[in-house]
Amino acid sequence: MSIPISTTGQDQAITTVSNLTSKITEYSQWRESLIATIDEYIDWPGHAESLNAIQELRLYDIKEILKKDQLVLALLAEFSRGKTETINALFFSDFNQRLLPSEPGRTTMCPTEIFWSDKEEPCIKLLPIETRQSDDTLSYLKTTQDVWHKIRLDIHSADAMKQTLRALVQKREVDIETAKKLGFWNEDDPSMQRQLAESGKVEIPVWRHALINYPHPLLKNGLVVLDTPGLNTMGAEPELTLSILPNAQAILFLTATDTGITKSDMQIWTNYVQKRAAHKLVVLNKIDILWDGLESDAEVELLIQKQIRNTAHELGLDSKSIFAISAQKALVAKIRKDDALLKRSKINALENSLAEQMVQSKHEVLGRAVVTECSNMIRASRKLAQIRVDSIKNQLSELREFQHKSHDASKDILAKVVAERKRYEASILTFNQGSEKIKRLSSKLLRHLSLGYLDTTLAQTKQDMGDSWTTIGLNRNIREITRLAINLAEEISTEGQFIKKHADDLYLLFSSKHGFEKTEAIELDMRRFIENIQALEKVTEEFCTSPVNLLTEKNFLIRKFFLGLGVQIQAIFEQAHLDCTHWLNQVIGELKNQISVHKNALDQRAESLMESHNNADKVVKNIALAEIDLIKYQAQSNQLDATLLKLMRSVKFNTDLSADGKVVQLNMGTANIANSGDNNTSANFDAPFI
Repeated sequence: MSIPISTTGQDQAITTVSNLTSKITEYSQWRESLIATIDEYIDWPGHAESLNAIQELRLYDIKEILKKDQLVLALLAEFSRGKTETINALFFSDFNQRLLPSEPGRTTMCPTEIFWSDKEEPCIKLLPIETRQSDDTLSYLKTTQDVWHKIRLDIHSADAMKQTLRALVQKREVDIETAKKLGFWNEDDPSMQRQLAESGKVEIPVWRHALINYPHPLLKNGLVVLDTPGLNTMGAEPELTLSILPNAQAILFLTATDTGITKSDMQIWTNYVQKRAAHKLVVLNKIDILWDGLESDAEVELLIQKQIRNTAHELGLDSKSIFAISAQKALVAKIRKDDALLKRSKINALENSLAEQMVQSKHEVLGRAVVTECSNMIRASRKLAQIRVDSIKNQLSELREFQHKSHDASKDILAKVVAERKRYEASILTFNQGSEKIKRLSSKLLRHLSLGYLDTTLAQTKQDMGDSWTTIGLNRNIREITRLAINLAEEISTEGQFIKKHADDLYLLFSSKHGFEKTEAIELDMRRFIENIQALEKVTEEFCTSPVNLLTEKNFLIRKFFLGLGVQIQAIFEQAHLDCTHWLNQVIGELKNQISVHKNALDQRAESLMESHNNADKVVKNIALAEIDLIKYQAQSNQLDATLLKLMRSVKFNTDLSADGKVVQLNMGTANIANSGDNNTSANFDAPFI
């Protein structure tokens, strides 16, 4: 399927590939290159003696993270700002008509995720609005097949696709009690009051959430697009606040030239964008309303620049973050292959900045984590390779001495190796005792992060809330959870220091007695756990003090927010448990591997010297074998250096990965508030959000 959208150059033909498409494709190729480098390391011949099951599993986990990684773009705005038309213009102009419904009077009524997963056929899945009455979270419902209404997409027919996707704008009328139960009644909304007075009914969406699985090239390369409804729906679905924005690599906040920054625009900006998104762009849409023919192009441009400055001032941004466009004209231009109109729509600059920000965001988070952790693994393997090389060199030196010494004199050389083995065996006894102690301390440490403890805490919090479900109670309880979590993290850190001290003693033992490289165990870092919990507390405080929660029944909204909090807190605890488990596996893991390689090398040296001592004819043969081994191990060491260099060159930002030797943990768990960039997956879709 061709993608006839514009390029970086304003004057180039529309039929060339856009910078957005190019950057996302480039990012996909970068991930594939990283995976190939990791495979190269997994297949390294030296692993035969040293790669344990935990390390191998970790490498496969990292590969899965890279394979499933997605670039998430969320569009936020009040109704009628042109979000859906912007999506059509940016991504789906190749259909030569509007793909998503965006005609006047028609607007997306439920949050819509657009992505591609080859685990399922092209389709749209719709979650009935009635599911809001249950306590089931959207995260859970994504794993439950039978609650979704599924419609297959005919991707070979643009008309059929367009007709099917009109389900996104379906509405129905309900009585006021039902509207309240579903969280849609807002007594301050004039249109709702008018509907109720005229018909005794209130209009609500038919669907709560939509998932569109569509094999577009950009989506196949990992792009995920989220189209959100207006302020009312955002306020009624707290999980969106807690789960979507922290995972987005970029957020487009849309305003309109004809409305300016309205009160509801400012509420969305303040509550969902301003402090939540690391990478955000503001789109001033519908500039074509200024093209009335009464002003010259220069005068229109002056008006646009004035609007940009005013918008930047109101939002507290630099003007460079504001993009004035006409999404509708951009779509028309791309369909008609009209270069002049495309240039006038000004969408190119938005595409370019969007591409840079999304890809840069991912490189900052995922790239640094993957490259740091894998490079540390490779460096550890490099130490093992060096142990083998040094041992073979010692063996060669000893064998060559055998050639020039008498039978009795060679006994001294053999005695030295035997004495070294005895020292090693004594150290192994100390290591095993220390390892068992660390194992017991590790079990105690992990119990702090058990979900049983968390479930008890959350159940007590829910009981404390009772039937009141007030913002005061919610705020008080999240502060208590934060206090408990910080105390817990401090206790875990203290126990981690104790474990590290035992591990350091073992490293020192083998460094002083067996010539191992002097090193220390890495430290357990609980900062991310604390930051994530504190971020949830901050989000809760903002929620409780925001007028947005007044738009729906408080009881409904606060209860939903609390349930969403529970999901996020559980995800944070699960991630901390995984991080601590990973750390505990590492704390003496490198030393274990070095000991194993050292033992094998000692055994080989002893066996070779014993043979040579008992049979002079064996000396020459063993020297030849040792020389072959030396060449092999040196080649393995050089191979590791080449793999490490390839890995480091794959990084697209400057960072000193070896400054402190610490490992940046990869997020293997669910989405969290710290914008780690990790993804959730459902049973049927690789939908990344809730």
